[in-house]
Amino acid sequence: MSEAPTEISNEPAAVVNGASAAETIAAAAQAPQRKRRRRTAHLKDVPQDRQEREQLREICKQVAARLDHAQVFTKDELEAVARRILTEQQLPEGYLGWTMVMLSSEFWREQVAAVPPSRRLLLLPHCLKHAEGCPADYDQFGLDCKQCGACSIADFRTVAEEMGYKVLVAEGSPIVMKIIISGYVDAIVGVACLNVLEKAIDKVLLAGVPCMAVPLLSSDCRNTSVDEDWVAEMIHVKPDSLGNSAASGQPPTYLHLLREAKRIFEPAELDRLAPRKRGGPSLAELNGTGASGLEPIAATEAIAHDFLAQGGKYARPFITLAAHDAMTGADGVAPDGDEHLKKLPDAVRRVALSIETFHKASLVHDDIEDDDDFRYGEPTLHRAHGLPTAINLGDYMIGLGYRLVSQDREALGADATVEILDLLASAHLRLSEGQGAELLWRDARDKQLTPLDALKIYALKTAPAFEAALLSGIRCAGPLGTLEAPMKQFAKHLGVAFQILNDLKDWRGDDDNKLQAGLDTLGGRPTVLWALALEGLAAAERAELLELVESSHDADARVGRVQELYRQAAVFDKANQLVEKYRERAERIADEVEPDSLRRLLYYLVDTVLDRPAEPEPVLVTLGKK
Repeated sequence: MSEAPTEISNEPAAVVNGASAAETIAAAAQAPQRKRRRRTAHLKDVPQDRQEREQLREICKQVAARLDHAQVFTKDELEAVARRILTEQQLPEGYLGWTMVMLSSEFWREQVAAVPPSRRLLLLPHCLKHAEGCPADYDQFGLDCKQCGACSIADFRTVAEEMGYKVLVAEGSPIVMKIIISGYVDAIVGVACLNVLEKAIDKVLLAGVPCMAVPLLSSDCRNTSVDEDWVAEMIHVKPDSLGNSAASGQPPTYLHLLREAKRIFEPAELDRLAPRKRGGPSLAELNGTGASGLEPIAATEAIAHDFLAQGGKYARPFITLAAHDAMTGADGVAPDGDEHLKKLPDAVRRVALSIETFHKASLVHDDIEDDDDFRYGEPTLHRAHGLPTAINLGDYMIGLGYRLVSQDREALGADATVEILDLLASAHLRLSEGQGAELLWRDARDKQLTPLDALKIYALKTAPAFEAALLSGIRCAGPLGTLEAPMKQFAKHLGVAFQILNDLKDWRGDDDNKLQAGLDTLGGRPTVLWALALEGLAAAERAELLELVESSHDADARVGRVQELYRQAAVFDKANQLVEKYRERAERIADEVEPDSLRRLLYYLVDTVLDRPAEPEPVLVTLGKK
């Protein structure tokens, strides 16, 4: 039997001991340092009594109404307010996660309400379905639910679609951010468990995407339940009819910059910024002419342009655009940032384009060197066009990257152009050194490797692209000055942590690139996971691991045994600890950075680039295509 709910006061004066919400946030923000991450499983209790939930939500609504909606606030600041509410109301600390979701939702209520339903996305969890007898199948967008009436998903979906919503039935799907960046929606309303909502809250607060959520009443992911009337109310949310809404101010948002970074690579804009010198047709048009009509010279340009427009998250060009914006008044993150970005010099766009061009060139060569089969869900260029053509395409894109910057020397200024080209050249050299070290190790007979050696390779191979993107964006705005050194250190820590997460991702498979799990091990890549295993295993198991890489036995069996040895050496736990170590180092640098707009960008990069999977430890998927 559950305990009687704690009596909650609804008097605004009782909230946080009479201190205003603004004062609470100001106190939380006095010290720039972010709180270090910790385990939060014990902070995800949902109040089980409906009356208690109603009363606590009402207090959150009162507090949110007194917040300055023209200022973004961090997860730490949100937590400080939520903690003070719980302390004042003498409620358990375990309600912290739930209270933070309520506060965030009420903060965004009027911003969401101001967005027409046709520009909103409704995100529903598949665990609301009845597990027994559900006739729905999954497609690439999530659960393709039927109008069977067996659960509330269909009811919510029908109402929302009639209002004009886009609806997605999935759990924390990466496609959500793609939908937002693509420009189809401007706000999200969703239902999810606290585990998923906690994972999203940093992105929502920092990216500035208006969002409301109703937490599930349990997190067992099977036949769960929700306050259905709250969901209906959220779907039908409308602006405050009294005209005293909190929407008088809107916090900064990275949405416009994210969309601009993607727009650069849309075919028409790409052709405008980097006109085809050969005046050539598109790849599709070339292919349509047949072999006899194919123009060999124009083909290289066409294939390169096609590959530049393919897939990816465009994180690096976004970093360049956002760094420039942060140093030039942060107009791009204003609510009307899309209008400000129309005035962005094309020279800055081309620098951002060059960063991705170098990155894509490195991917072509990396896929060849690793003999990978897929990139962005399509055959790699050397599989599609042959090895010699792919090598040449990578070289072509390197030349194109330098040309994109050098052609704008008048707009950028001679000094800035030289410095940006030097930054790109330095990054290019170090990336090649890191890749060279990896290849030499892969082809060597001795597969011994220390974690320190693996991390040195990561610092060379992965960090330079982040460094070049950040520093180039800042240099487009003005001299680097005292920012150069800390930005290099920040990029190093970000890049190393990102590569470790990428190694962990290899054990889950990858819808975009590697459609198999464990390919890094089969390919003999020098990963930190491998090094941690060699360091942590006893002599006999270490010898077995070394033999597995050279073995020609069944791939499934080899990868399965490697995973067993990795678990035995606690490799996945240790790797996650390393990610947190480098994440904290990056955050400590960000803590001291000025201006504030640049510091917030660095926090945002930490929380998005280092987006870890929901499960705590890798789970081996079946080898072969999914």
